[in-house]
Amino acid sequence: MSRIFLDNSATTPLDPVVLGAMTEVMANNYGNPSSIHAEGRQARALIENARKTVANALNCSIGEIFFTSGGTEANNMALKNSVRDLGVTRIISSPLEHHCVLHSLDAIKMAETATVEMVKIDAKGHVELDDLRRLLAASNEKTLVSLMHANNEIGNLLPLEEVAAICEEAGALFHCDTVQTMGYFPIDLDATRLSFLSGSAHKFYGPKGVGFVYISNDNIIKPYLDGGAQERNMRGGTENIYGIVGLAKALELAVAEREERAGKIRNLKDHFIRSIKATYPEVAFNGDPDNAHYKVLSVSFPESSKGDLLLMNLDLNGISASGGSACSSGIDVGSHVIGHLHPDSKRHTVRFSFSHHNTIEEVDEVIAKLGGML
Repeated sequence: MSRIFLDNSATTPLDPVVLGAMTEVMANNYGNPSSIHAEGRQARALIENARKTVANALNCSIGEIFFTSGGTEANNMALKNSVRDLGVTRIISSPLEHHCVLHSLDAIKMAETATVEMVKIDAKGHVELDDLRRLLAASNEKTLVSLMHANNEIGNLLPLEEVAAICEEAGALFHCDTVQTMGYFPIDLDATRLSFLSGSAHKFYGPKGVGFVYISNDNIIKPYLDGGAQERNMRGGTENIYGIVGLAKALELAVAEREERAGKIRNLKDHFIRSIKATYPEVAFNGDPDNAHYKVLSVSFPESSKGDLLLMNLDLNGISASGGSACSSGIDVGSHVIGHLHPDSKRHTVRFSFSHHNTIEEVDEVIAKLGGML
């Protein structure tokens, strides 16, 4: 059975061109980037060329890009180091952030090194910007605002430029988790003031286990991982050279093909919305699909005896998607995002997330197969 992969918010398949770039390095560039001999210099050149690719994509300085093991490390670094090294005593975030942000904030609260406040979320899942302005005006403490560019479950988009301007006017630092949007939306860090930004390669058809953090030159922090002098003394440990090369190639392709890919994915998502509403009019969409990431769609199905098995039945029928149902029992922990937006709902939620590799025929097959599962 040929499987249909509609879980591209969780991860994306490795692009064959990226795989080719990585295997070439694996076969021919085994030097340690910290070594001063020819093999080491060749490895170092590959890393610095990759850094230049990322910096060019974001229109920032190469000295502001640091490679990490992924988005989780990048987010932890931005949040915890801003408290430890930059004098931040107050963080404003949202209850809908990714768990790596929320759990980092929990650790900061437990350590009592900074206070954490949550901005209000409206009925559709958007950050209430007036409440953000109110919170920023309520204190003169050094504050970091941490808000994600696109929610990983419902896809809602943050007005990045507007939030950056609000933070700049208030004198607050701004950290943005762009893991879901990197390579999908243009981000110009010369025009948009951010203090920290995070990305992860496997969300844009690159390898797992590698990402990066942007740290503005205005914010000098100390190493997050102690060790050697790698990443310009910011992150100890021999660099993941194959992963870094793969990340850069994947981002280069994503930027070059962004409009073409976006057009394909938008067409798929629109077709899915029209088809599922026509076939199952009782479904509902979570968040604000009209103002969301074009690859993400969170669908709630009516409560039924089969609903609890929906994800399993999709999988058994060769369809990969992910859950996001609100807590309906003591066993089902559910989604914190859907649980916050619809705390009393017992509907069954599935997140479908699309790729430019998907086809209209696959969407039609998913819609048809859903009939026997509801």
